[in-house]
Amino acid sequence: MPPRVLYMGTAELACPPLAALHASPIADVVGVVTQPDRPGGRKLKPQPSPVKQCALDLGLPVIQPQTLRTPEALEQLAVFEADLLIVTAYGQILPQTALDLPPHGALNIHASILPRHRGAAPIQWALLEGDAETGITLMQMDAGLDTGGMIATSKTTITQEDTGQSLHDRLAEMGAALLTQSLPAYLDGTLAPVPQDDSQSTYARKITKQDGQIDWTQSATEIHRKLRAFTPWPGIFTHLPTEKLRLVKIQAAAISPTEGNAGQVLTINDAGIEIGCGEQSLLLQQLQREGSRSMDAAAFLNGCPLEIGQKLGD
Repeated sequence: MPPRVLYMGTAELACPPLAALHASPIADVVGVVTQPDRPGGRKLKPQPSPVKQCALDLGLPVIQPQTLRTPEALEQLAVFEADLLIVTAYGQILPQTALDLPPHGALNIHASILPRHRGAAPIQWALLEGDAETGITLMQMDAGLDTGGMIATSKTTITQEDTGQSLHDRLAEMGAALLTQSLPAYLDGTLAPVPQDDSQSTYARKITKQDGQIDWTQSATEIHRKLRAFTPWPGIFTHLPTEKLRLVKIQAAAISPTEGNAGQVLTINDAGIEIGCGEQSLLLQQLQREGSRSMDAAAFLNGCPLEIGQKLGD
């Protein structure tokens, strides 16, 4: 008899593991817990989370408690009589009372090689920090923030072409594979949790929209990492040297060895618009003005001419 699993998740990252577990004979997914619908779209109508939509497509029952810290929410969880919780990108820290409900506790799929990048945005911070590799950790949950014992890990190299989106998609599939490969051995006791080395931990705080603002005193390498990490959201942006300080998003850019004043337009040619940084410079290749479409540098300059010596970001 396969174990009864209650799956908890909200973000897109959690969808492939849910689908893989549902399709596998190693577990019986009896229900899904996800965050309440949030306003979205132009009309700000309540939108289901990606996991809710995935669960409905799979024909699984869904509950959406506002919080898990009430007796009513715990009663909702207990109704499923689950043997195990599987949690991926749920969006709340689970109280110990919820973790203690199923006899086999709770496992979490985390998108980093723990203890590095504990927290809400491990994918973005792996790119921001210039990590050579990252991966997935399957861990036994406790009441801390990604502090539980590690069951298994799977690693991947971070390439110079990787963005937040490409790395997210790869790690989501890796999470699905690691879960289905490791769960039987965990349940039969073959895979025992290994404690994390807390002295090696780092914190991957949540990303905000304001994090996308470019600080031209940073090196071109740091700004380019930010561009990759914040694709697709929140993107990176600066302000044009006009009276209205018009915002412009940078969609594609390349690092150039040219040195110059931070934020200053150094060269303008067919290859793009070269902007000085704290170290080296950044060649802007694809830009998007507020309220406009994304376009290459030449097309952008037709509607928004810049001059050498002007400064962005002021």
